[in-house]
Amino acid sequence: MAAFPISTRNGMATSSTPASTSFSPPSSTLSLAPKAGSSAGRDSEMSLVNLAARQRMLSQRMVLQTVLAARGSDLHMKAARSSLALFTDSQARLVDTAGHLDAANGDIIRKTYHGPNGVGATIDAFAQQVGTTLDLAERHSPRVEDALARLVESTDSALEALNTATTAFDQVGKAKSETLMKELAGIVASIQTVAREAKVVSFNAQVMAARAGQHGREFAVVANVLSGITNEIDGLSLQAVSLAGRSRGAA
Repeated sequence: MAAFPISTRNGMATSSTPASTSFSPPSSTLSLAPKAGSSAGRDSEMSLVNLAARQRMLSQRMVLQTVLAARGSDLHMKAARSSLALFTDSQARLVDTAGHLDAANGDIIRKTYHGPNGVGATIDAFAQQVGTTLDLAERHSPRVEDALARLVESTDSALEALNTATTAFDQVGKAKSETLMKELAGIVASIQTVAREAKVVSFNAQVMAARAGQHGREFAVVANVLSGITNEIDGLSLQAVSLAGRSRGAA
């Protein structure tokens, strides 16, 4: 992480964290505040893997906002509180996902967060540290500098935990996509079977209408319409097969 000193009460400065998790203060600190319209309600429009990935961005944003809030910025105190609330709500939703997935994928998420090497405790501890540091900053406590130092030091482990969670959701997403494509292929195959049977029926109906002559004219019209419908079904089936192929290739 790019170094940014945290001044202590005796004038010394604590070091920063490694460059692998760097984030530099923006040219305008206003950009750290949540943008208008960015609420938990929009989470429903995000895929789980994107929601998990956003947690990484929020974790870094919270550290920056908390550091600036501890310097006396009321704007960034509000922004940090907002980011923390969004982070906490999103985290609860991600953890709860295990109960809404099939057994295999649900087990992947449960093990990711609560297994022997689960990352849930690390992520929760990070969020709690952010909250504790903000509370100390609001009270102008002399312990805020130590809390900030611990928060910055915990960033690497928090990011590693969030990366692990994102990877798990990516794995689940790909598995669900593959299952969906298989189901779609089965549905298309069934439609194509029905279409072939309908074509046979249409052909037989046209033969019978021709034999009936004048009396079979209306029957012939129906047979021709049925033939047109089966042709449309064939075209839609081919489009579905093509779409399934492109989706599988992009996964």
